Amino acid sequence: MSDLRTPTREVPNMQIRTFKQSDTEDVVKLWTTCGLTRPWNNPYLDIQRKLEVDPQWFVVGEVDGKTMASAMFGYEGHRGWVNYLAVSPEYQRRGYAKQLMQYGENLLLAVGCPKLNLQVRDTNTEALGFYAALGYKIDAAVSLGKRLIADE
Repeated sequence: MSDLRTPTREVPNMQIRTFKQSDTEDVVKLWTTCGLTRPWNNPYLDIQRKLEVDPQWFVVGEVDGKTMASAMFGYEGHRGWVNYLAVSPEYQRRGYAKQLMQYGENLLLAVGCPKLNLQVRDTNTEALGFYAALGYKIDAAVSLGKRLIADE
């Protein structure tokens, strides 16, 4: 009798580790490829700023030695945050982003963080769907911002 189940695709294990300065170019390329960079946010400065505040919570994912994912987590004592969650397009839809989010949620839970916030552009329906599938909901709040330092 034949097996009628859909064959599962082999998914290589992702190793999550703390960002190293030598990862900079790979990470900036990843963010650019994933459409996360904007002209008003210099990704190199964003990296340097994160390395000054809880650098151990800036992580990259590797498969077979290749940097293919990233996330910056943070906690200021009231809410946790995630920024720059990215998975290289050729590795998307395999559970790696979910694995990174679970990793970050565990980091935040370990320090008593009660809630994780994140921002997604309202035009990014794919990301909104991803986060909804993980249990994230749109808050009844408006995100406000004021640039204090112009990135160079």
